[in-house]
Amino acid sequence: MKRLFDIFGAAAGLILTAPIFLSLGLWMLIKEGRPLFYRGLRSGLGGKSFRIFKFRTMVVNADKIGGPSTSDDDPRLTTTGLFLRKYKLDELPQLFNVLTGDMSFVGPRPEVPEETALYNEEEKFLLSVRPGITDYASMKFHNEGEILKGSKDPHEAYRRLIRPEKIRLGLDYVKNRSLKTDFKILAATLATLVDSRLISRRIDDSSGNSC
Repeated sequence: MKRLFDIFGAAAGLILTAPIFLSLGLWMLIKEGRPLFYRGLRSGLGGKSFRIFKFRTMVVNADKIGGPSTSDDDPRLTTTGLFLRKYKLDELPQLFNVLTGDMSFVGPRPEVPEETALYNEEEKFLLSVRPGITDYASMKFHNEGEILKGSKDPHEAYRRLIRPEKIRLGLDYVKNRSLKTDFKILAATLATLVDSRLISRRIDDSSGNSC
């Protein structure tokens, strides 16, 4: 049932957002040039690697001149990239990942293979489901770039300030997942744009009640 929802939802989403895709693509082409998309390697279901699609928000070859974590003051970010990240528009191309089956609408966010290689036995449970566009952690750390801003080593700061809670919330979702939970997370994700403080309280309450 979840896979059917993903397929129809992604197809409908791509049709409805086609004008946004075209507008953003043209804007980026004029402002930043090619390539329009970033195709980063991520670990998916069962640890199988796949290419995640995003609108490019950083300079070309950014992964070769910096780490995998990005703060809001990262010099690799482009002007258009800052805008896209602020409103999460860079994530729209992941609808293609959902359609092809590499991702789901809801699930733990996919990590780079170098990060999943460090998973302990419990953390490997995160790879037992398809990674998602959104989950509890995506909402709680929707301002990840702001949290990491000013840090000398953004990835070290990520591992210290974000990773532990992100892992906890991801495992909580995997252990207690259901279609009802997925719909709640999708609704809450949309509401995050309206009032992030309210969503943070809901996440804490929801995850606390299911543990």
